[in-house]
Amino acid sequence: MSYSVGQVAGFAGVTVRTLHHYDEIGLLSPSGRSHAGHRRYDDRDLDRLQQILFYRELGFPLDEVAALLDDPETDPREHLRRQHDLLSARIVKLQEMAAAVETAMEAQKMGINLTPEEKFEVFGDFDPDAYTEEAAQRWGDSDAYKESRRRTASYTKEDWQRINDEFAAIHARMGDLLARGLPADSAEAMDVAEEHRGFISRHHYACSYDIHTGLGEMYVADERFTAFYESIRPGLAAYLRDAIRANAARNS
Repeated sequence: MSYSVGQVAGFAGVTVRTLHHYDEIGLLSPSGRSHAGHRRYDDRDLDRLQQILFYRELGFPLDEVAALLDDPETDPREHLRRQHDLLSARIVKLQEMAAAVETAMEAQKMGINLTPEEKFEVFGDFDPDAYTEEAAQRWGDSDAYKESRRRTASYTKEDWQRINDEFAAIHARMGDLLARGLPADSAEAMDVAEEHRGFISRHHYACSYDIHTGLGEMYVADERFTAFYESIRPGLAAYLRDAIRANAARNS
């Protein structure tokens, strides 16, 4: 069975122009032509295109992709193993950065007491000072902001590392519940939501159920928070919000 260039573009989510370019540079030349001379791609061509798009997503330039795919010593399964390893490493890095973003947006911006070197050691490429001005504008007059600023001013690098690890573990537990299909208003999900609220109260400010519910709404309304939670588990932002709501109702 063969496919037209338009069909392949639709399958792969690329443009026809991209496929034409790949053909012109010899990266992906269709295996056949129609009677009218139009490109026709078979299943082997689609397999190669999938490999190309994997490598492109990982940041490889086209000339390196061609060299990798055309290496006669490399088994096709080795490409998949290599890509799996690279993607797994990227996922781990993104999860670590996402945990730092969450903590930073709620606390580090409120008076972090780390040297520049320590900030990047703990938070990787994320700059926790980036949200300082926004935080002051949005919450500077609130008791919670003042309390968090007072508490976090004395935190050390080791404190922040421990806090990041604890918060990441809470998010991981909530993500596991979502993956298992438990409702957001299940006792298990509400218990983790209560852990989440307790974490904020212990490390940042007294987080009432009303404040916690407001945070849950922000996790969905603010695309930066949503992106953070979606990087842990698709659908987690709304799931956590709903669990927070249910937990607040349970304790009202």
